[in-house]
Amino acid sequence: MNSIVIGSGFGGIAAAIRLRAKGHKVKLIEKHSDLGGRARVFKKDGFTFDAGPTVITAPYLINELFSLFSKNPEDYIKLTPLKIWYQFVFEDQTKFNYSGDEIEMKKQIENLNQEDVKGYENLVNFTKKIFEKGFLELADVPFDRPFFMMKQLPALLKLKSYKSVYSLVSSYVKNEKLRRMLSMHPLLVGGNPFTTTSIYGLILYLEKKWGIHYSMGGTGNIIKGFEKLMEEIEIKIIKNTEVKQIITKNNKITGVVVDNEEIIKADNVICNADPPAFYEKMTSKNLKNSMLFDWKQKRMDYSMGLFVYYFGTKKVYENVEHHTIKFGNKYKEHLDDIFDHKKLNNDISYYLHRPSATDKSMAPEGSDCFYVLVPVPNNQSNIDWQIEGEKMKNLVIDKMENDLMPNLRDNIVSDFYLTPDYFEKELNTKYGSGFSIQPKFTQSAYFRFHNKSEIYDGLYFVGAGTHPGAGVPGVLSSAKVLDKLI
Repeated sequence: MNSIVIGSGFGGIAAAIRLRAKGHKVKLIEKHSDLGGRARVFKKDGFTFDAGPTVITAPYLINELFSLFSKNPEDYIKLTPLKIWYQFVFEDQTKFNYSGDEIEMKKQIENLNQEDVKGYENLVNFTKKIFEKGFLELADVPFDRPFFMMKQLPALLKLKSYKSVYSLVSSYVKNEKLRRMLSMHPLLVGGNPFTTTSIYGLILYLEKKWGIHYSMGGTGNIIKGFEKLMEEIEIKIIKNTEVKQIITKNNKITGVVVDNEEIIKADNVICNADPPAFYEKMTSKNLKNSMLFDWKQKRMDYSMGLFVYYFGTKKVYENVEHHTIKFGNKYKEHLDDIFDHKKLNNDISYYLHRPSATDKSMAPEGSDCFYVLVPVPNNQSNIDWQIEGEKMKNLVIDKMENDLMPNLRDNIVSDFYLTPDYFEKELNTKYGSGFSIQPKFTQSAYFRFHNKSEIYDGLYFVGAGTHPGAGVPGVLSSAKVLDKLI
């Protein structure tokens, strides 16, 4: 079998490796000069910046791709567990070190609200049940038949899937700071905690199950390790080449056309690109069952956009942890502005990544390396980022100076930023969304874009926009779904 994989994010790479393990001849086609998709790497002024995913969970999903070929993952990558997973910082400057140390966690919870210790224990126990059903049982199985989805509904309703993550957390803990901390996980996969189905509460337990890891040399070193493996197992990697059109005959995929007009034939095409953007740009308008499919696409709600500011400093900020999440004063109102009203708000929350806290190789000696990620509206907002980008950068610097890093502006020696425009133009996501479609219940499992195309035979999807969803474990699991389909 000849298979083409479009896009080299974690999902596309995992799909290519799994297909090769089945004996397929695989060509991986990447638009950019480097692999990784959202996990690309930027280098500037001696600093190394991971473009995207930095929180590595469920490392077994990475390791088993090497194991398919009896390779030792440690010969390719080095993952190290973090002691403090996130430091949460609130507007009143109180801090909470979130980790896998349950004794320390309960001490800190007790300081916030003694009654919530028991509620926290009960919440963790409940998310374990969600994890066992939603992740262990269902994350790597196809949801391409309505009957299969209907069979799961009783169990999903028993797990309170009709509730939002914030609502579920609030039914167990009363302190507002704890509610924010324990419900923030949907934001890591593009969802609003107030509308994301509580099934995504499984992320809370998934972290506890395997911990949070960092890839030495950055997440980009995982991509490098995969690239080395792919070369060894004779996957053909084609860079600097963009797929412009798929070719079909009687609704069966026969190949693709790339940007130099070359036709590459294939029995299967596996798309790691954003499904709604792919269907819109690369497929025929005369699709069978198009009315139903058009309705499905039109009803979709998309994830938020991302403003990502990368910067290096000549000062080392020892007091800043590897992962910091800073909450603004408002929470629901701010999220409403991002997801519903599609407008900017100065009362921002942000995630700050400092890889040099763990890995000095990411910055020149005596320097520090960071990126800060701010959820913002996607491009349905019509925000002009040519104007607002610089304003947002200055707002973020002001906030970080005030919250965590004194005299930051004077110590920045290298910087740049990305806006939703980058995600729309460079990564080809619809509306510049950071994570494709939102993880609402009505957009989960069967209701997401299917791993096996609803329209064309021989077309498949992996990555954030398909089942089971965004995040490194999600997109790696989507390639396991593919394993069962092809």
